[in-house]
Amino acid sequence: MKTALIQESLRAANLDGWLFFDHHRRDPLAYRILGLPPDLTPSRRWYYFVPAAGEPRKLVHRIESGSLDAVPGNKEVYSSWTDQQQKLQTLLNGAKRIAMQYSPNCAISYVSLVDAGTIELVRTSGVEIVTSADLVQEFEARWTQKQFQLHVEAGKLVDKVLREAFEFVKEKVRSKQAINEYEVQQLIRHKFSQNGLYTDHGPIVAVNANASDPHYEPSSERAAHIQPGDVLLIDLWAKLTEPDAVYYDITWTGFCGDTIPDTVQNVFEVVRDARKRGSQFVIDRVAQRASIAGFEVDDAVRGHIEEKGFGQYFFHRTGHSIGTEVHGTGANMDNLESHDERRIIPGSCFSIEPGVYLPEFGIRSEVNVYVGDGVARVTGEEQEQMIHL
Repeated sequence: MKTALIQESLRAANLDGWLFFDHHRRDPLAYRILGLPPDLTPSRRWYYFVPAAGEPRKLVHRIESGSLDAVPGNKEVYSSWTDQQQKLQTLLNGAKRIAMQYSPNCAISYVSLVDAGTIELVRTSGVEIVTSADLVQEFEARWTQKQFQLHVEAGKLVDKVLREAFEFVKEKVRSKQAINEYEVQQLIRHKFSQNGLYTDHGPIVAVNANASDPHYEPSSERAAHIQPGDVLLIDLWAKLTEPDAVYYDITWTGFCGDTIPDTVQNVFEVVRDARKRGSQFVIDRVAQRASIAGFEVDDAVRGHIEEKGFGQYFFHRTGHSIGTEVHGTGANMDNLESHDERRIIPGSCFSIEPGVYLPEFGIRSEVNVYVGDGVARVTGEEQEQMIHL
């Protein structure tokens, strides 16, 4: 456990401490940040308080008195509910302003993990509770140099698999052989396995109106045929099968035919240019060493789509944090689904993926942006033109 680093972050945030709480593994963040054993399955509540200075303090149930033995600190045990409340007061003695896995109005749902009753209980100790969202970023969203390298390596392989998938569709369509969304999805999964890549689900392979559902996935029972005149969207994400590997997540679109209809081409260009506006906004601000919040990136991207008259058809956030899970716990590029005020920190990565989803077809264009120390970059290939299939 990195006690000194946590305490350094607490002092920088003018906080008196960080209170971790769990019951039946409700808070996976606590287990990862504290480095608790993965097989720890408590059936009783525990509390772990890391003060801004001094020794951490534990409060555990007498039945499970060893549940926090893997982390340093002074330990107190409780058994009755009155004993718990009294010792919780002692645990927080001297603290006035603390962080917990809580988000006002559940604005940042990824960190809103402590139940309302526990928040009420802790507040009876006289402390002010603030969100741990920015602290979580420091220990969850910041990549090591090795993780960045694994991301780039995965990106090259995923880009290659994507090209092969489009070429496979092109051959089938032009030779008038039957092909459907599910078959393309399974081809991609097979190629991931061949290339040492892992994905938790997906990918999305969608034509026409199916592409207007941002989370559509084909199945063996539900899959549209891919035919001349179709818009085809492929959204795929994967990481290398190595410890601590992080995801690479992209979306490209193609058209089955030589001549792309003007309506489709126009939407593609609007989405592409919105994506480029977002990545350039980040690159410029990082080069200036200016602070950026997630909602500001969403505003820059969404503003372009609204200017072009498609605002009502862009109904999801601009992007999400990326880590060992494809949807990470860092800042999201979001001022729609939530108002994400978290600053984008060096060492973090996120997607920029605007989309326009009309009743007839949908277009999304997605890249990953990595932020380093004074420099930001798109980590893989960028789609400039629709793929002709």
